[in-house]
Amino acid sequence: MTRSLPTALYRAAQVRALDREAIETHGIPGFALMERAGLAAFELLRQQWPTRQRLCVVCGIGNNAGDGYVLARLAHLAGYAVKVQQVGDSQRLQGSALQAWQAMQAVGVTVQPFQGDLPDDAEVLAEALFGTGLDRPLTDHWAAAVTAINCHPAPVLALDLPAGLHADTGTVLGVAVQAALTLTFIGLKPGLLTGVGPDYCGTVYFDDLQIPAASDTSPTPAATRWDAQCLTAALPPRPRCGHKGDFGQVLVIGGEQGYTGALRLAGAAAARVGAGKVSLATRAAHAPWLSLDHPELMCHGVESAAALLPLLAQADVVAIGPGLGQLAWGRSLLAAVMGLHKPLVIDADALNLWPAQAPRLEHAVFTPHPGEAARLLQTTTAAIQADRFAAITALQQRYGGVWILKGAGTLILDQHAHYGLCSAGNPGMGSGGMGDLLTGVIASLLAQGFSLADAARLGVCLHAAAGDRAAAEGGERGLLASDLLPWLRRLANPGTGEA
Repeated sequence: MTRSLPTALYRAAQVRALDREAIETHGIPGFALMERAGLAAFELLRQQWPTRQRLCVVCGIGNNAGDGYVLARLAHLAGYAVKVQQVGDSQRLQGSALQAWQAMQAVGVTVQPFQGDLPDDAEVLAEALFGTGLDRPLTDHWAAAVTAINCHPAPVLALDLPAGLHADTGTVLGVAVQAALTLTFIGLKPGLLTGVGPDYCGTVYFDDLQIPAASDTSPTPAATRWDAQCLTAALPPRPRCGHKGDFGQVLVIGGEQGYTGALRLAGAAAARVGAGKVSLATRAAHAPWLSLDHPELMCHGVESAAALLPLLAQADVVAIGPGLGQLAWGRSLLAAVMGLHKPLVIDADALNLWPAQAPRLEHAVFTPHPGEAARLLQTTTAAIQADRFAAITALQQRYGGVWILKGAGTLILDQHAHYGLCSAGNPGMGSGGMGDLLTGVIASLLAQGFSLADAARLGVCLHAAAGDRAAAEGGERGLLASDLLPWLRRLANPGTGEA
C-alpha cells in the first residue's frame, strides 16, 4: 500500500480483467486477493487514525463487500470495537465474498442490517458497497446508505472507489460517498483523478495486491498518468554551445482592447520556459508599452492580416488566442493563421472563433476548457464533464491535432490515440490567466523542438507543477497566474534541484 501512484490507468472492465488474470493465469485465489485488500485497508486505517478504535464498516453484497468483511475481522481481532452495517440481502453473497463473510462471523463481529442510520459512536467509517461494479444511478436503500455515510461526522475510508462515483469518468451516479481516503486496488482508475472524482476520493492510496506485473496478455492501459516526475527525464540540460537561434522563435497573437494581460502572460511564460525569442502581435496602440515589464518580449502593432504575414514567416511556432477577442480584427488574424503549415497552439478566443466546418489540422495543439469544448461540439458544459474522455475523443476525431481538455485531471490526447491524464495541479489555478500561461508554455516547448504530443504532455505537467509549488508558498485562494512565472523557470531546469 503506497501513496505513490502508478502511471498506468485502467478502466473498470480492464481492472476486472486484471483480477481474472491474477486468479486464472497466476493462480492467486480470489479469497487471497480479498485478504490482501482487507489487510491493506486495515494497515492504512491504523496508520491514518491511530487513536480511533471504534469502526463501522458499511458493506454491500459483492466482492467489494468481501474486502470490507476482511477489514472488519482484522480490526476486531486487533481489539477494535467493530460494527458492520449490511446493505442489501446477505443471502445473495457468493464465492470469495461469502467466504469472507463466514470468516468474519466466526470471530464474533456484530452485523446489523442497514435501517437508515449508522452508529453514532463510530469514530471511522469504512465504505465497501460497490467497488468498480456500478454504472447506474444509486436509488433506494443504496442511495440512503451513501447519504447516511456522508451525514456522519466520522472520516470515511473508501475501499477501491467511493460508492456512486463512476470508475471511468469521475462523474457522480446520483449521489456518491465523500471519502477522506480512498484505497484503490490492482489498477488505478481514471475516475479517481478527473471530473469531480478528486472531490469525492480525498487522498488516494494504491495497492497492487502483489499481483505480478502486466504481461503481453494483460489489457493495454487506457491512459497514462503524468505529473511533475516526468519533467526530470524529459528536460535535459542544454548544450553548452547553444544560442538563441537553437531554441526557436515564438509568435503569440492576441491582445484586443481590454485583453492585453492575457497576451503578456502567454509571452512571459514562453520566455520563462526557454524559447530563444518571443514576439507579440497585438493592437498597434498596445505595442509601445506592452513590454515595459518584460523588455525581452518584442511587441508589434498589427492592424490587419497583411501586416501579420511577415511575422508569421519569421516564427517557428505560432500561438493564437490569448485576449484575441471575437471581433473582426481577431477573426482576420485567425484566418491568416489557419493556412500556416508550422506548429500552432490554438487557445481561448481562437477556439471560440474556430469554424465548425474547419478542416482537420494535424499540426496544432488545441487547449480548450470545458466551456470551449462544449461550443466546439455543440453541446453543454455538463455533457463535456459527464464524460471527459468521450469529449476529448470527439474533438480530436473531428478537428485533428493534439488536444488538451483542461480542468481537474487535465486530459491530453494525441494523433495516435494515446491518452494522458495530469494528476498535478490544484483548485487555486481556477483563476484568470492560467490558460494563457499554458499556451505560452506549450508554444515554447514546441519552439525548442519537442513534438506536438510531447510539448502538450510536458507543458501541462510543467504548468500544473508550477501551480502546486506556487500554492504551497501561500495557499490556493488568491493564487495569480503571474505567481507561477518564477516556478516555470525553476521547474523547466530540473537539474537545479527544483523539480
